[in-house]
Amino acid sequence: MTNNNKNDDFSLFSAEFSGIKKLPQDTIILPTKNMKKRQILKKIREESFETSHFSDGFEPLLAEEGPVRYKRENAEKYLFKQLRRGDFAPEIILDLHGLTQDEAKRELGALITCCKKEGLYCCSVMHGVGKNILKKKVPLWLAQHPGILAFHQAPLEFGGHGALLVLIELEDWQKREY
Repeated sequence: MTNNNKNDDFSLFSAEFSGIKKLPQDTIILPTKNMKKRQILKKIREESFETSHFSDGFEPLLAEEGPVRYKRENAEKYLFKQLRRGDFAPEIILDLHGLTQDEAKRELGALITCCKKEGLYCCSVMHGVGKNILKKKVPLWLAQHPGILAFHQAPLEFGGHGALLVLIELEDWQKREY
């Protein structure tokens, strides 16, 4: 292409678009660097708050015989029996298979937060049986969290030895029919 052809093409192109005005861009708000930093810091704060209740150094006293279970002192005395029989069906299930302890803590904290936000009273946590690392740690972490009312080894239809049924304390909870 010669220089004249390039100039002709450019002049034709310019002539075609000569009366056009740029439209104002008002539909998309691009995040600024400060907004991104604030969002990242907010996410870090939320994640650290979700796991702040879980300590590996503290081991609450849990029943050593029978199935894994825990009930807060002010909880109804028949919760164990109801959980064992499967009277409560989990409204959400968390599968911890293949996660590290830190990942499992974060997911557990996020699950409890999600249940409180969504008003979910009963959830299932599937820790698996594998090397028994999470099977031993998850009940200890759950017993430390102030938002947990009770938990019990799940009945067979909800995971048996590899899962726990967990009852979350909700502020506006009213006895539900299960």
